[in-house]
Amino acid sequence: MTYVALLRGINVGGKNKLPMATLAKLFADEKCAAVSTFIQSGNVIFDAPAKAALTIGARVSRRIEDKLGLTVPVVVRAAAELASVPSRNPFLKAGVDADELHVMFLADAPAATAARALDPARSPGDSFALVGRELYLRLPNGAGRSKLTNAYFDKALATVSTARNWRTVLKLIELSTR
Repeated sequence: MTYVALLRGINVGGKNKLPMATLAKLFADEKCAAVSTFIQSGNVIFDAPAKAALTIGARVSRRIEDKLGLTVPVVVRAAAELASVPSRNPFLKAGVDADELHVMFLADAPAATAARALDPARSPGDSFALVGRELYLRLPNGAGRSKLTNAYFDKALATVSTARNWRTVLKLIELSTR
């Protein structure tokens, strides 16, 4: 099966530098096949047996910490899961400009009580919709100005998240459904 690993916070603003060749090798060392990367922000497409894929994110995260001293969360999605993201995006259905769209991928499905406690007015002008393990964001003023951050959602939902803009999501779907 094909999977996509989404790493958080690497090669951003000159911090947490992790060359893509090194990253690809870490996945290959974990017995992943057909490993490729997309852009420098930590997107890895790979093939692995379903059973192995359940723990690959945690294993690669440990390897990155052991080898490079970086704490990097890794969220994994099966290619089929990723391919369903566009059809579940309520903002896309409403005709919102794709340049305003982002998706946060959550490591775990949040508890219903935590999801209900999210503050829809936290970042005026911005909006979000939680659908399963994806948090769809509409950020008309840009991600850099939003208060809808990984830190906010991680704490509120008791999980780990990593975000991608809409164009990157679509490209990852294209690359993983080859």
